[in-house]
Parts: sequence; C-alpha cells; structure tokens
Amino acid sequence: MMTLAYAGSSVIASFLASLVEFVEALTVILAVGSIRGWRSTLTGATAGVFVLVVLVIALGQSLLQAPLVAVRLLVGTLALLFGTRWLRKAILRATGVVPLHDEITVFKMETTALGQAGVRHTRWDAVALATSFKIVMLEGMEVVFIVIALGASSRQMGPALAGAAAAFALVCGLGVVLRRPLANVPENTLKYAVGLLLCAFGTFWSGEGLALEWPLGDLSVLMLAGGYLLVSQVLIIVCRRYRAHVAIPLGAARGDAATQPARHWVLRILRQALLELFIDDGFLAAGVLAWIATTAVLTRVAIVDHAYTPGLLFFGVAFILVLSAGRAAMR
Repeated sequence: MMTLAYAGSSVIASFLASLVEFVEALTVILAVGSIRGWRSTLTGATAGVFVLVVLVIALGQSLLQAPLVAVRLLVGTLALLFGTRWLRKAILRATGVVPLHDEITVFKMETTALGQAGVRHTRWDAVALATSFKIVMLEGMEVVFIVIALGASSRQMGPALAGAAAAFALVCGLGVVLRRPLANVPENTLKYAVGLLLCAFGTFWSGEGLALEWPLGDLSVLMLAGGYLLVSQVLIIVCRRYRAHVAIPLGAARGDAATQPARHWVLRILRQALLELFIDDGFLAAGVLAWIATTAVLTRVAIVDHAYTPGLLFFGVAFILVLSAGRAAMR
C-alpha cells in the first residue's frame, strides 16, 4: 500500500524532473519556431510527444506485469545510475567545474545555428520537423524513464503521471503566453533536487529488490534524500574551498567526461543514445553496479548483520559518488 509520503515524493520527483526537461525542450522549440516557422516545429514536437506517450504505455504495462521484486531491483539500479549522474553534475556545477545552464544562451545559439541553415519557404520544413522532434525525444526520454520507474516500482502509475502531466501543462502554458525561454526557472537547483530524490528512490528500490528491510518503511525515502543532501553539501563545501585555495579556474577540469563534448559525429550520436541517461562517468556507473552486487552477496552469505545492510548500501553509494565528483572537482 502506497503511503502518503511515498506518493507525495513520487509526484514531486516526477514534476521537478519533467519540468527541467520540458523547459530545456521549450527553449529549442521556441528557437526553431521563431526562425523556421511554427507549423513544422509544432508538428515535429507533437509527433515526439506522441511517441513518448506510447513508450510510457507500452513499457509501463510490461513492467507492471513483471514480478515486483525483480522490477524494483532493475528500476532501482537504473534510478541510482540516473540519479547519481544528475547529482554528480549538480555538485560539479555548484563547485564551478561545469558552467551553470543558461536558457537564454542556449536560445541564442539555437537561433543563430538555425538562421545560418537558411529558411525554406515551403509548406513543410524538414529542418524544423527534425529538430523539434529530436529535442522532444532526447529530453522526453528522461521523463519517460522517471515516470515508468516511479510507477512500476509502486505498481501505481497515477502519481508519477500526474506530476509529469502537471509539468507539461505548466511549461506549455507559459510557453504560449510568454513566447520566450523560461530563464527565471531555477533549473540548476531543480536538477540538484531531482538528483537527490532519484538517488533516494534508487537506493530504496534497490534495497527492496535485495530484500532489505528499511527501518522506517516508505519514509526511508525521505531519510535517504536527507542523507544524500548532507553528503553532497559537505562535498560541495570542501571542493569549493580546495579550488579557491589552489586557484583552479572555471572549467579547468578538462579530463572530466561531463565537460568534454564529443568531437566526432559518431560519438555525438552514441552519447545521445539510451545509455547516456545512466552513464556519465564510467567509474561512477561501474562503482554503483559493483556496490549493489556486493551488498547482494553480503546479504545472502550473512557476513553483515541484516539490520545494517540498508545503511551499508547507502554509505557505499554515497562514498562512490564522493570519489567520482570529488576527483573531478579537485583535478
């Protein structure tokens, strides 16, 4: 039975994550529409939304039919990969390693690039169709995963769908009224909050899939979110002081995968594939997977008292996150 705290957390996580992705998609759609025309732009965006809805229905129904324990372990593992990726980027933004996301800058870059492509005075514009469809699909895939993960793990799609639908309606409404990028939305702060919630849900679901007993039941999700908040804030403070002490300039961590765009078109396509949702830093992804497997082994062979394994899972993931983000920030 889903508790009020769990359902509320699902709605908030779905709403915030969807809001971030829809805001980013809106910026590009506004740029495309203002330069290439609205007919083709809106058609491409609508087609993208339709495909995403079909994916949610198809994949969601498939997971709802699967055994709950297996679904929670799978979805929890993917949510941890996804959440730690978001949280790692948020930490790097807060410490100055990765520049803050700016919708106005993105809008100007998109309009410049689309203007140079030349406007075709035809009924349908292939560039506008393809660009709007692509951005909706790329940003929307993250929304699809979050909605399916939240819904399948609880066997109730309602709260997650409600959160995503509310974010979609809000962004679309503001886009129609304002006709400009939503630059005042605290996007980087929202990404940080979503990263915390996804890490908390991912840890909780992974533990459920491993048959761990959370001491507070569904309320453990809030406790886990608080734990990741504390760990990330301490890491941000330490990294900021370190970077200020050694005078590392903004964007100096050139070896970090998150700050390096792919130079070859094949790499760009690969980075836009589904795995990009879950893997940003190879060390972080491998570490999370290895620790979940380690926790499973320790639980089965009873090396560690069963009462301590939930904490062990959290502290292990948090430690791996600290190593990954810390080495990038202090490089």
